[in-house]
Amino acid sequence: MKIRNIILSLLTAVAFVSCDDFLDITPTGKVIAKTGEEYRALLTYEYKYFPKDRHMTTVRTDEILMDKSKTSSTDLDAYLDLWRWKDDNPSPTTSYFNWRNYYHTIYIANYLIEHQDEISNASHDEVEQLVGEAYMLRAYAHFLLVNLYAEPYTHCHPATTRGVPIMLEADVNAIPGSSSVEAVYQQVLADIAEAEKHLTVAAWPEGENYRFNKVSAQALFARTYLYMGRWNDALTASQKVIEAHGTLEDLNTSTTLPNSYKSVESIVALEKFSNNLFTVIDLPAPDFINLYRSGDQRRTKYFKRVTSSTYSLLKGGDDEFSCSFRSAEAYLTASECAVRLGNTADAIDFLKPLLEKRLNTDAYQAELDLITPMTADDLLQEILDERTRELAFEGHRWYDLRRTTQPELTHIYDGETYTLTKEKYTMRFPTEAVEANPEIERWEVK
Repeated sequence: MKIRNIILSLLTAVAFVSCDDFLDITPTGKVIAKTGEEYRALLTYEYKYFPKDRHMTTVRTDEILMDKSKTSSTDLDAYLDLWRWKDDNPSPTTSYFNWRNYYHTIYIANYLIEHQDEISNASHDEVEQLVGEAYMLRAYAHFLLVNLYAEPYTHCHPATTRGVPIMLEADVNAIPGSSSVEAVYQQVLADIAEAEKHLTVAAWPEGENYRFNKVSAQALFARTYLYMGRWNDALTASQKVIEAHGTLEDLNTSTTLPNSYKSVESIVALEKFSNNLFTVIDLPAPDFINLYRSGDQRRTKYFKRVTSSTYSLLKGGDDEFSCSFRSAEAYLTASECAVRLGNTADAIDFLKPLLEKRLNTDAYQAELDLITPMTADDLLQEILDERTRELAFEGHRWYDLRRTTQPELTHIYDGETYTLTKEKYTMRFPTEAVEANPEIERWEVK
């Protein structure tokens, strides 16, 4: 597919009509970015319109119901076929994941990286930070693409399995072919390592923390290694995150939810729910709610009881709920990796700080009594369940299902039963991408 077809307006004026409190955008009124301020505005544009696909994957999980009597016809038109995994000939009104936007972001990142020596009116540290963010954006976009459109690393032969196109040049005439899953992951790791060399900002102030910082490199390392099943590496990276940014929101006393960009847990607050998507997922499945035990503060702080059997979601519906990386994920990753490596005591120790901030006193002690005598297998399942409870509706569930057991799920709608089978955990390339470049599907081992 020619990049010209997916870049709608490249390096044109970054002129915005208005700005909001969270994405503090400064107009440049320039045609091509030259100064540090103009490159900052260019990146801010990419941040603002970065795809919300991680949250949209919620529609394909067991977290929500789709109810004909409670869901608007417009929302059903957009999301019903995603929810029932109808990937063959879906309705033409079905919402799709943002293939274009990912490669738009990658193009801009590539352009900044290629022109870093030409950036004027900026200090050395400012230029370094911009370059570091560009590498992180490129890494994260490729990471999300390979996890949407290729088989999970842990369920394939990565070196001989088709991945997605890797774009490392700002070339609008490029016709990229797909690389292997292994090659994409290795590029992601290389870009994170390069980003870490350049990033200079330890933490952005509230309102600018949608930008990548120094801690975010280790956070993305931890997630990437976890998805690869490289437990030692994921454990090391998550421990570095905890050391640098281990503060947790105490739900026994705090009114701030941990997925808020205002939370002390926030590391990068890039991705957020769109209001339209939030109305769709605002019907948590009862079985999902039942994962929360008595005394778990998240049951009443993440959800609102509507009737005796239905709940609504309190973790979204407002720009405040923007979250890509936060400290709780690091504790969960460290705990999972420790138990997979046979260190059950360490796994429990990593879990304790999070449990203490999420459960009331009695529930916390009861949980410790429950997990302390567990076998490694039982403890692993409990950690995965805890991950499900903690990171609910933040766009993690689909990827966790993919990388672990790929369970068969069922959804019932209007009397019909639909089943998620293993092959449906990998989505097809978008029609627009295949029509523009059929070669990306006919990938062969090189």
